[in-house]
Amino acid sequence: MFHEKSAMKRLSLKTVFLLFQPLCHAIQPSAPRAIPAPLRDLQWGQLNILHTTDTHGWLAGHLHEPSYSADWGDYISFAYHMRQKAEAQDQDLLVVDTGDRVDGNGLCDASTPKCVYIPEIFAQQQIDVITIGNHELYKREVSEAEFTNTTSTFGKSYLASNLDIIDPVTGEVVPFAARFRKFTTKIQGIRIMAFGFIFDFDKNANNTIVHKVGETIQEDWFQEAIRQPDIDLFLVAGHVPVNSYEIRSIISEIREIRDTPIQHLGGHLHVRDYALYDSRAAGLASGRFMETIGFMSIDGLATRHGPARLDTPRFFRRYIDNNLFSFHHHTNLDDKSFPTELGLNTSQLIADARHTLGLGKVYGCVPRSLWMSRVPYPGENNIYTWLKQVVYDSIKDQSGRRTVFALANTGSIRFDILQGPFTKDTAFIVAPFTSGFRVLPSVPYSKAQQIATILNQSSKKKPSGALTWKSGQPEELIYDEDFISEEARQGFSSQKGQQILDSENYPLIPGYTTVDAGGSDGDDTIHSPIKEYQVPKCLSILVSPNNVVPDEVDLVYVDFIEAKLSFAAEEVGLAVNVSRDSAPYMASRPLSDLMVDWIQKNWACDDNA
Repeated sequence: MFHEKSAMKRLSLKTVFLLFQPLCHAIQPSAPRAIPAPLRDLQWGQLNILHTTDTHGWLAGHLHEPSYSADWGDYISFAYHMRQKAEAQDQDLLVVDTGDRVDGNGLCDASTPKCVYIPEIFAQQQIDVITIGNHELYKREVSEAEFTNTTSTFGKSYLASNLDIIDPVTGEVVPFAARFRKFTTKIQGIRIMAFGFIFDFDKNANNTIVHKVGETIQEDWFQEAIRQPDIDLFLVAGHVPVNSYEIRSIISEIREIRDTPIQHLGGHLHVRDYALYDSRAAGLASGRFMETIGFMSIDGLATRHGPARLDTPRFFRRYIDNNLFSFHHHTNLDDKSFPTELGLNTSQLIADARHTLGLGKVYGCVPRSLWMSRVPYPGENNIYTWLKQVVYDSIKDQSGRRTVFALANTGSIRFDILQGPFTKDTAFIVAPFTSGFRVLPSVPYSKAQQIATILNQSSKKKPSGALTWKSGQPEELIYDEDFISEEARQGFSSQKGQQILDSENYPLIPGYTTVDAGGSDGDDTIHSPIKEYQVPKCLSILVSPNNVVPDEVDLVYVDFIEAKLSFAAEEVGLAVNVSRDSAPYMASRPLSDLMVDWIQKNWACDDNA
């Protein structure tokens, strides 16, 4: 189905780069220019906030998606102009980032050691409050680099309210960064008490200690901090979903003694989301992968100068699409007046790093976009249907005459594959995880099928010690499937209509149509909706040389799901020790390698087309 001869004519590299007809210049050389679209304006307040989260190395922006094509240098210019605009209006602006800056893009993952370029690029931005995410904690070397370098770079702005680390120099357990920060804004004189939490994460390397939020807020330092005088706003930043029990417990603890306004800035679930906890407390999550710049404004706050605060402050949120058309609109600038020297220099840093890493190396040309969930599964344009073909062909080349039943978790795929060049960068973006394959020989086929069924169930029964029963990305393991699905549906692709507030008659392009606690008008760009379809948690692929139903198979699986597979094997009465009785398969090569091989064989670019 997916081989070149039965798909469509191969694309030439010349054709690939003419797919977009861009109308607004972007800074990364290979990025598509933003497409004009109807926009909603921002409502400014006493305090205004720009928020990023879960950038995962996407500091070059999206090089195939015009809606999100601005890079970190563009964002630096945007933040500078927004701060200037706020101060000209006698208002304040803060810039906040809430973690997961690593893993998921070639700019981070292709270097050795990983992410060596990210800290310097990120540090060019003037950030007022910055926190850590769980992806900075999986690997000892990453957390130590964050502790040694990034916390020093951002100094008092870096907050870690419930995280300790074993100091790599002294061997002592010390706070990762300051627990809190009290500061006063430059223009309005708003007195802010800021915290920086991470959710109750327990899959960190053993050199860090994540203290449970519920226990942390009972500690003396927190109790003393929330009782300090002269606080006009609590700013609770952190890698915490806006509708999580962790943030609600923090707000409840503050509310026991103070009715001061509270602003939460969170993340982790990779969605646009907003919450109103009470009449004086709100929360904002600003998406993922440099697709979204969150904007929050608050009016009605007390200040050191007065006046007294309003009984009910006004909260306003907007999700800004990360492109230059939006940036120019909200700053009232254009191609010539928008770029700043620091922004341009940062864009050049990104371009230089990408060149050094060889991220533009082309492995093949994808003839049509393959989607994770915006088309039905199974289907010709569904990425998981294609992935089954990749795994099938790879195993067929490996298995000889043996019959194989393979299991691959859909969470191994991180992003859609877009029509056009499939590059070294694309491989890291689509499948960044390094999990390889293992094989459990001579398993009754009926038992293997039962195992697959269990892996696709939303059973509340879980393996001992596991937090959830989900075969997705590591950051999703903390919440159950229903919660993730509900948040994703609300945050990304509701079919509800939205009123267009912009007078320009631009055509709608597909994108975010967010519905949250504030309604359906949060996105700055009016998009046509994208329908989302459910996908299985685990794919099953039978490779039978004789095309017959076998009695026995070699059970091949991605090693990330080994604990879940062991549980399922026990449930179906298979008397094996999966870890002990299995062995590496296909040299434990990750899915990304199999994809690259397949694309090179089947979707090579035709430079003469």
